[in-house]
Amino acid sequence: MKHIYITRRETFNAAHRLKRDDWTNEENERVFGKCCNQNWHGHNFELFVTVRGIPSKETGFVINLKTLGDILKDGVIEKIDHKNINVDVDFMKDQMSSTENLAIGIWDQIEDEIMKLGGELAKIKLVETENNYCLLYTSPSPRDRTRSRMPSS
Repeated sequence: MKHIYITRRETFNAAHRLKRDDWTNEENERVFGKCCNQNWHGHNFELFVTVRGIPSKETGFVINLKTLGDILKDGVIEKIDHKNINVDVDFMKDQMSSTENLAIGIWDQIEDEIMKLGGELAKIKLVETENNYCLLYTSPSPRDRTRSRMPSS
């Protein structure tokens, strides 16, 4: 049977600040630049969630995309939309609010619910700006797999 990948897109707006409390203001500004603004800054995020699976003989669906949308709204969007990631988002508590960490946090929020429906969370694409996004995959990237097969010296 062939595996199919389906993707659902959601959007949300959120503010954050990249800052380490154990660093000086100068060090934070050097490393994080404008993202360290003391008055915070925000983004209009785009979230793409891709699920892998075998279509059901009964419905033809890997999983119902409306149900996936409900999982995303309940597990992520309602918790983060128009919120301060550093202060208001429970699954980001004690985490640096980078896009990378946010993608990991989102993954952890939705993976189990998707598995209960018979799907496998395959990829998250989190777009922070038109120029910046991150990808999180269920398995190592092809480059990582190549490295793991290389003999050690």
